Amino acid sequence: MGSDQTGATGALRAALPSWARDTARNVEAVLDEPQRLTAEQHWGAVLVAATALRQRTGPLLAETAAVRLEPAAADAARAVASVMAGHAVLFRARHFLHGAYDDLRAGLRSSATVAPAWPRPDVEAWCVAAAAVLGCEACLEEHEAAARDAGLDRERVHEVLRIAAVVAAAITALEA
Repeated sequence: MGSDQTGATGALRAALPSWARDTARNVEAVLDEPQRLTAEQHWGAVLVAATALRQRTGPLLAETAAVRLEPAAADAARAVASVMAGHAVLFRARHFLHGAYDDLRAGLRSSATVAPAWPRPDVEAWCVAAAAVLGCEACLEEHEAAARDAGLDRERVHEVLRIAAVVAAAITALEA
């Protein structure tokens, strides 16, 4: 982890401990530049995952992502992270309770995901990232299907999942 780190995630890679070499390589390979996704989908997924995980080192990732997005996209991504954090708690709990509350209306506002101020394919990609890091099976199934319906193919959805995984790994290494 020398000081000659370059690219979008150079500061993040430099901050990782030496024992996290695999994570640093994954950060470079997966997070540094968009591969299969648009820049908005890619950096929005990084921002959403880092925000949803809300650990103290999340801001390093969130700031890296936010400066690569226009302000409206960054705000939309943060709104998705916030809404999905609440929904994941409710829907994960209902899932654990084996449908005992499925007949009741959720009653939670979700305009950030239902009537988003940003293009649907990007928002659904971000919802997939949030659902993955928040561990909500019901949310993940719903938003993976919505992302596919919005035009993201399997490879792009898989790339969002890889981003979520690497964000979680990097935050874990930074906070160990």
